[in-house]
Amino acid sequence: MVVEIKDGKVKKILYEIGEMPKFPFIVLLLFIITALLGQFFAPFSPMEASLPNQLLPPGSRDNVGNLHLMGTDAFGRDILSRVIHGAKISLIVAIPAIFFAGTIGTLIGLLAGYLEGWVGALSMRVVDLALSLPIILMAIILAAIVGQSFSIVIGVIAFLLWPRYARQIYGETLQIKHQEFVDLAKVAGCGTLRILIQQIFPNVVPTLLVLATWQAGYVILLESSLSFLGVGIPPPAPAWGLMVAEGRGYIASAWWISLFPGVAILLVILAINLLGDWLRDRLDPKLATA
Repeated sequence: MVVEIKDGKVKKILYEIGEMPKFPFIVLLLFIITALLGQFFAPFSPMEASLPNQLLPPGSRDNVGNLHLMGTDAFGRDILSRVIHGAKISLIVAIPAIFFAGTIGTLIGLLAGYLEGWVGALSMRVVDLALSLPIILMAIILAAIVGQSFSIVIGVIAFLLWPRYARQIYGETLQIKHQEFVDLAKVAGCGTLRILIQQIFPNVVPTLLVLATWQAGYVILLESSLSFLGVGIPPPAPAWGLMVAEGRGYIASAWWISLFPGVAILLVILAINLLGDWLRDRLDPKLATA
């Protein structure tokens, strides 16, 4: 797909942005606001335990009269406050993981697609090998080997997701490099680096936007899965997956411990996927699913 930036095209894009489905927009806006500003309006500290107030059901008041809208967990910590702070953790993990995976995958895809030959063949064989690995299993193994921390979880996720960007950008680059404007740039004496940066990269940006949007939901789900399995964000951090795991033993008597963070994960991932579908249809109806 070749991008042509014209006044009419810009106006059309702005008009279509105005037609964005309201549900994903509202959910993601609330998610981002909560992640960025949640610490200012969370009613309690997400880490502060209060054993006399453990397992309070939603809407209950503790022994000093404070209201807990979503109840408390087995340590007496406020579920609402932990869900609010958990949004920040998801955002902290998702943004750098997508950035690093997208950067590495895009560089490899651009070079492999433009140079082709043995460089492209070798790069794509590595990508095929990486894509054949079971993501969750590899993430568990890597996280268990190198340890638990924010930086390690981000690195593991980025390491596992870059092949998806490389494969998609490789295919896009193969198509774009044979366009007339690339041939004209070669005739004008432009070097490989200049052609990649000025001619090819701008035309794969729409694909990157769609991929990054889809991957955002997958990263949040992957981080939650790792935390749920005990190899993600270490406790007592209020990661949503960790909160769901903490409520497993109380699902019959204190269902709210797992329910509310689980609903948060569901809503955010659903909204991101709907936004990704919308972007795909607007930027390129023929774009293949990554």
